[in-house]
Amino acid sequence: METRDADGQPARELYALLHLSPDASDEDIKKAYRQWAQIYHPDKHQTIQMQDIATENFQRIREAYEILSDERKRQIYDLYGMEGLTSGLELGPKLKTRDEVRQEFERLQQRQEERKLASHIHHRGSMLVNMSAVQMLKTYDTGPTMHGMAMATQVQAQVSKKNTVVLGGNMALRRGMGGGTVTCVLRRQTSPVSSIEVLGMVGIRSILSLQTSRQLSSHATGTLGVSLSLRDGTITLSETWSRQLSEDTTGNIQFSLGPDTGIAVGWQKHAKKNSGSCDLKVGPTLFGVTLQYVRTFSSKSHGRITGKVGSMGVEVELGGERRVSDHSSAALFCSLSLQGISWKLRFTRGGQKFVIPILLCTTLNPTFALGSIFLPASIYAALKVYILKPYYLRRKRRKSLEQRRLTVTKVLEARAASEKAQLLLSNVAERKRRKQVQKDGLVIVEALYGDIRRRDGSDSYLGEDLEDDSDLPPPNIDVTIPLQFLVDDSGELRLHEGVKKAGLMGFCDPCPGESKQLKVAYSYRGHQYQVVVGDYDELRIPQESHRVPRTSGGSENLNQVD
Repeated sequence: METRDADGQPARELYALLHLSPDASDEDIKKAYRQWAQIYHPDKHQTIQMQDIATENFQRIREAYEILSDERKRQIYDLYGMEGLTSGLELGPKLKTRDEVRQEFERLQQRQEERKLASHIHHRGSMLVNMSAVQMLKTYDTGPTMHGMAMATQVQAQVSKKNTVVLGGNMALRRGMGGGTVTCVLRRQTSPVSSIEVLGMVGIRSILSLQTSRQLSSHATGTLGVSLSLRDGTITLSETWSRQLSEDTTGNIQFSLGPDTGIAVGWQKHAKKNSGSCDLKVGPTLFGVTLQYVRTFSSKSHGRITGKVGSMGVEVELGGERRVSDHSSAALFCSLSLQGISWKLRFTRGGQKFVIPILLCTTLNPTFALGSIFLPASIYAALKVYILKPYYLRRKRRKSLEQRRLTVTKVLEARAASEKAQLLLSNVAERKRRKQVQKDGLVIVEALYGDIRRRDGSDSYLGEDLEDDSDLPPPNIDVTIPLQFLVDDSGELRLHEGVKKAGLMGFCDPCPGESKQLKVAYSYRGHQYQVVVGDYDELRIPQESHRVPRTSGGSENLNQVD
């Protein structure tokens, strides 16, 4: 597994430093080092100040080259980043292949991983409270009543590298009658591609089952299971086959032989914004089809609609869920069925889940159904616009200021280092700019990296500043000089995909912990262009798609942000 940086991306700082792709060849690495050495070698500069700056940056360049030019060190860095190089792995025996490097690193960390296994204990729980508001909506003189509740809890512990134990229990109470079950599961990883699981359940349902799974190929998995009911002695045999049909689509088929004999076929598709699933169950005593569609609106919210039809009835459920914090989410769904109309409120915190179904009507009234759908949607829209969004924007602004104050010393040092690096690049960058101007080529007019929404750190959320940040460095940095330096002789500029731009020479991270973008305004062939890309996105300029449309006055607007 590759080492990740603070943004969850593979570590690529050394590639950024030499302006290389992670797939660069040995010859590319040597060529890049020679080019940078001509700029940063101390002997290339006259004054003592410039020699000191050059020496500092030349050491960084040389260190990056020494690691990337050494096949073994580069393998370690690609797999585990600087952590692998500083862990003692490079001092071990001579290793040649990536597999040998991986095995050696895993051996060095094995003891530490085994200690962590003891702490791999996960707890999950849920509570469901069935409420009814039917009488309250009829008479308006009583409150909602509770007519049932259920609770479940589960603790999973990884007792060794291959063995996992799960203990769980649940109980339910409805109309004065209740019951519960206790469950124990023992799971063992018998090989890298197979596992076996034993389950015992005692209570309302008393079952003993054995199940084994095996990964048949890189895209297919098979599962065989047998279960015995300790109450009536019936046996159920099941067989499940799952296969990845495409990069984002999987399918499965299950055969069951027993009291609930039947065939179940399923299909799931997961995309960036949309996902869906379809399940079909057919048997002598049952029939059912379930369709589900999920639409992701943002990283914090999504909507869902589910339809069920079969021998158990007809039901449609629609609603949405929103993440309210790093570990919490809230959801509201409206359920329409032949048995009536209900709302389902759900709040999740960590591994704990609280569900409150509220029965609104015992019949499927069309008018009531429309009201039950649009009323909560309208209330949520109003709350989001006037309360939730302003609150979250202010909180985001406050957290951003706190983070900037905590990292102000680090940022100031990084900005000072980037300014020194730009000072060494400025002469060559200016010569390249004049050369491009003469042939009407690529000229970087302005480039800004960081949080480009708060240019010069003077913006505010909702028209007001919660706290003065004039004493803090701006959350962005001017990188016009280093980008102009990177323009090649053919008049093109390329920044590689997957390489964090803060590692480029003359760049720095002006706002640690926050998302960053690069905004570039440039001219080419007498026209003005502008583009905004993410921190790890590839950038190739010039591109006709970046061209800024002319305004009615004939000039081109460079102040737009995509």
